[in-house]
Amino acid sequence: MPETEPRTPDPQGQDRPRVTASAIPGDEPAEHPTTRLPQARVADEHAPGAGAGHGAGAGHGAGAGHGAGTGAGTGAGAFAGAAADAPAGAPAGTPDAGAAAPAAGPASASASQDESAGAQRADRSDRDRSERGRPAGPAHADASSRRARKAKAREGHSPLFLWLKEVATVVIVAIVLSFLIKTFLFRAFYIPSESMVNTLDVNDRIFVNLLVPEPMALQRGDVVVFRDSQGWLAPAVQKTKGPFTWVQDGLTFVGLLPDNSEQHLVKRVIGLPGDHVVCCDAGGQLTVNGAPLDEKYINSAEIPQVRDFDVIVPAGKVWVMGDNRNHSADSRAHMDTNGGFVNEADIEGKAAVIAWPLNRIAALDNYPDVFRSVPAPAGK
Repeated sequence: MPETEPRTPDPQGQDRPRVTASAIPGDEPAEHPTTRLPQARVADEHAPGAGAGHGAGAGHGAGAGHGAGTGAGTGAGAFAGAAADAPAGAPAGTPDAGAAAPAAGPASASASQDESAGAQRADRSDRDRSERGRPAGPAHADASSRRARKAKAREGHSPLFLWLKEVATVVIVAIVLSFLIKTFLFRAFYIPSESMVNTLDVNDRIFVNLLVPEPMALQRGDVVVFRDSQGWLAPAVQKTKGPFTWVQDGLTFVGLLPDNSEQHLVKRVIGLPGDHVVCCDAGGQLTVNGAPLDEKYINSAEIPQVRDFDVIVPAGKVWVMGDNRNHSADSRAHMDTNGGFVNEADIEGKAAVIAWPLNRIAALDNYPDVFRSVPAPAGK
């Protein structure tokens, strides 16, 4: 039990120093509180003063002689000193517990703070390294999000659907481009007759440059396609329409199929507005503005029949003839209608290339050397 009575002075008139379990500052090296606490407890349990205190209590109670009284005083003083250093309410048998707790509190808190600060620094370092390694910028974020959206959209469709979508896209683009080309640049036509042999054969497919005669001007020797506005051709026989006729008509309209309506003609331009065209001179040659023509483009398999004519081409019109002269119903055969002339407004364009069959693919020539010596019309 803790001592409650006043401490009895030493018989020799001196107080002995109190013995406590607390370490003397500076006598031992500093240790971590978590390792010092068990050692302090073990030391307190085996301290000589503590054993003396218990023994002295027994002697004092028995009323022993001087030696026993001295031992009792020393033990009681040691015990009382330990009890005084302990906090209120602490058990008497563990006098060092109260002294160790205050010493361990600040050091433990400091160590915890150091560990927390180190963990925070490590987290910040990891975040910094992660941010430095990640590609930055809104453009990268947008590209990643777009790719993610596309990938997600693909996941919801079957491969067949994606393939059909690609095919449909290609077909639509081809139709649009073909329509634009057919409307503004080129148009396909089918050759049904032999009037232009050997330059064009029956069943040839040709592409016509729609930029002629406007904005590009016509030239002598050009092979042109024109509408039959003068009735040169017999009326077309009405064809029986089948279940897929509308498909053919649609493809022809957009330009994917050639026009086979047989209401167009193809001939070569011989005379331009103002030209004086005559057949024939003493040598049997055609002349333009008095200059004879060495026509290299006519069908050499036959000798052309001579049909006399002498015309001056009016403004806005042209004089045309077929290369297969003996089998061509050209301007010579229709002089009773519009003088045999073709209106420039009826001209669809200039035939530029043979596109089919493959073994006949070739560009069409207008033979500029044949007309090189032709002078300008009179008055121009």
